Parts: sequence; C-alpha cells; structure tokens
Amino acid sequence: PVPGRCAYFVERKKRFCKMIPAPGRRFCGEHGQQEEENDRKRIPCPLDPKHTVYEDQLQKHLKKCNSREKPKPVYFVQDINAGLKDVAETPEKQVPISSLSKEELENLISMLKKASSGLERCLKEQILSHQALQEALNDPKNGESAFKHLKQQASILGNMEKLHLLGPERCFVEFGAGRGKLSHWVDVALQNVDNVHFLLVERATTRFKVDGKHKRRDAIFERLQVDIQHLCLKKVPILEKKKLPVVGIGKHLCGAATDLALRCLVESYTTCCDGENEEPAPKRSKTDRTEVASKNSADNESNKDNCKPVAGIVIALCCHHKCDWTHYVGREFFKSVGLGPLEFHYFQRMSSWATCGMRETTTKASTSQESEDQTNDTEEHEQTFSKTESGADTLQGILTVEERKEIGCLCKLLIDHGRIEYLQQRGYKAALQYYTESAVSLENVLLTAVPSLSLIPEPTT
Repeated sequence: PVPGRCAYFVERKKRFCKMIPAPGRRFCGEHGQQEEENDRKRIPCPLDPKHTVYEDQLQKHLKKCNSREKPKPVYFVQDINAGLKDVAETPEKQVPISSLSKEELENLISMLKKASSGLERCLKEQILSHQALQEALNDPKNGESAFKHLKQQASILGNMEKLHLLGPERCFVEFGAGRGKLSHWVDVALQNVDNVHFLLVERATTRFKVDGKHKRRDAIFERLQVDIQHLCLKKVPILEKKKLPVVGIGKHLCGAATDLALRCLVESYTTCCDGENEEPAPKRSKTDRTEVASKNSADNESNKDNCKPVAGIVIALCCHHKCDWTHYVGREFFKSVGLGPLEFHYFQRMSSWATCGMRETTTKASTSQESEDQTNDTEEHEQTFSKTESGADTLQGILTVEERKEIGCLCKLLIDHGRIEYLQQRGYKAALQYYTESAVSLENVLLTAVPSLSLIPEPTT
C-alpha cells in the first residue's frame, strides 16, 4: 500500500484503496472493519448498497447520505411532459429486428416508403457560422474533436442569428446542457446585450462545467438538475419573476429527450401564456391571430398575460433509436399515415442504419486528447450501436449497405416530420435543415421553429 493511504486491498479493482485514513489508523472509514481492534460492525447502506456504514450510526448516516431522496424543486412536476397517459396505447414488448422474417421486414420497408412518399427527402443545407467562434475555430491548439464541436456550435449560432433569436430580453433554455458549452457561446455572442438569462437543464451531475466561467457579470446562469420529463418551466423562479420570452436550444438532444423538450416548451410552458382553454393557433380567427402576434412581440409592454411565449426553438437532433412512443410528439402524424406503436418501434430501431449500417460497428469512443469534451462528444452518439441492434448479420443478402443506409435515413426523416407537424399544429413555423457536413457529424440535422404569427421579420438569404 502507498504510505499514508488505506491498507485495504480492493479485490474488484486489483489495487489498494486510495482513501486517506484517520491519523493512527491503517484503514479508511469504509474499510475500518478490517482493523483487529475495531469490533464495530459495518453494514451496506439501505439507500445505496455500494457503500457501507457503521450499524450503530445508521440513523445518523441516513439523514446525510448522498443517496437519500432530496426535496423536489418548485419546478418539478411529476411527468408533466411525459406525453402518453393511456396505458392501452402503450406498445407491448416487441421482438428484435433480427428475429423478423424476410417477408415481415419487406412489409415494414414497404410501409415506410409509402408513409414517407410525400415528404421532401432532400433537406436544405444551411451550414452557417458566427463570428463569436472565429477565434476558437482558428486556434491551432484545438484538436480534431474540439474543432468538430466548434463548427457545429458556430452553425447553430448562425442559424439562431438568421432567425433573429440572438437578442436582448431573452431567456435561453439549454436542454441536455452537459457542460454548458452551447450556452457559453451564446453568451459570448451577446457580450453587449442586456438582460440575458441562461437556464441549463441537465438531469445528471456534470464535471468540467463552463457556465461558471463566463466573464459577463450581467448574464445570469442557473442550472436546473431535473429530468426534462418533470420540468415545468413556468414555475422556474426567474421566469415567474422576469417573464422573458424563452428560446429553447440543444445540441445533440438524444431521442426521447427532444420530444420531452418540445412538449415542455409548447405545451406545459406555452399553456400558461395562451390560457388553459384557448384553442391552438391554427384554429384562431384573423382578429385573434393579430392579437396573439401582438402579444408575441418582444417589445410589447402589455401585462395581460402571465408570461410571454416561446420565441424560438433550435435543437440539433440525435439518436432516433432512443425515441419512445410514449413520449413521441408525432403520434397523431403516424396514425394519420396508417402507422402505430408497432411500426414506430421498428422504425426507431432501423433509424440506426443511417449512421451505423454502412460500416463495422465500433464501441470504442474517440481517443482524442480533449478528454473533458468527451461528455457530449459526437462520436459517442454515433458509435453506441451493436450488431444485434442494427441487424447487420441477419440482413446480409437481403439488403445492401446502401439500402440499409437509405432506409435508416427515411426512418429518421419520418420521425422528424412528425415533430414538424406537431409544431405546425401548435402555431409554429418549423423546419429541418442540414447544419453541418456529415464528415463533421453524422447526426447533422437541425430542427428550428419560430411562432408563425410572430412579428419577427422573415430572415433574408
């Protein structure tokens, strides 16, 4: 054992414990039961059996254990953005794609092509940049992985600027924030702008956060450690007090998290803006539309509403294979083209063919030296599939590599179109576009939405 460290050998890790014991002791508190002179018994913690506690101090430990249930924040509302409440509509457990017969697979592909026949398959390419990141993009110290992230962040900011979403008197809500890099660059882009707030939503604790390092003293950064499924934005204190228009952003928001974020913005939050009993925007009369557009204006000083609506949504999509019918916002669209939970289950699994169907699957993450960037690394999103999941072995001789890739792209497009229709039905002008090259990221589709009745001028090309 290392001098000054615990003398207990951890068999599972094949090394001695690295904890520092109390003066005069050979073992740390966790492994103190090994001391001959210590006859106190240690037992597994009932809240988390991964660690132990002295039996005679159990009650004291339970009051301060890190695994204890903590008080819920005021903005926590159980399952407010979950979506499907009817258990009867929840899909049953389905067999994997690899277990389907050739006829069943061909039938699924036929249904997919029929449902997507009227959709625009060739998305507009809108690869932009922003001057806020020019210095970082030209920094030779950045490795390849960091450079790819910067290019994506620059394009996201460029698209936000094109939609006139980078402005004063805004609250930017970053979903799946991770380290908070996207919010950081938005903050850099708004150096001379007043009254800007950032809410960083992330359910997990995160290391190497950058939101605490911002230089502007007037910008407020606040982290909300909560699952998007339970987040009620209108109860967040800063939004209750300031009543600022919200801009929802996200970079590689995995699967169902995108659907939860959309519902959080346009249902649970916007409901308090438009009123519980009002009809969706498309059903309003012309007179009502004018009034709503006036309310949506950032410079409108009317206090009639309790809060202002969502000014825009900009989310880089990712990991369609992690979507869930329960949370999916495009269920009505799927039903309208004759599809249901069963087909959705297979299509969301087949969507992985778009990114892993054309190459041997690798499970090793990028070995770039920018280790602190690995938390939300693009490569992690692209290389999390297995051969069983992609059905590569079973499909040999049935579908070519290019056919699998095409089908995967169609599945992603169909799922994303359901999201677009969901937003359009709720009064948003929504679109999908390629925001970066596939060489930078295979997950290169950006979803944008602004209120269709907004007074914001149309972006110029």
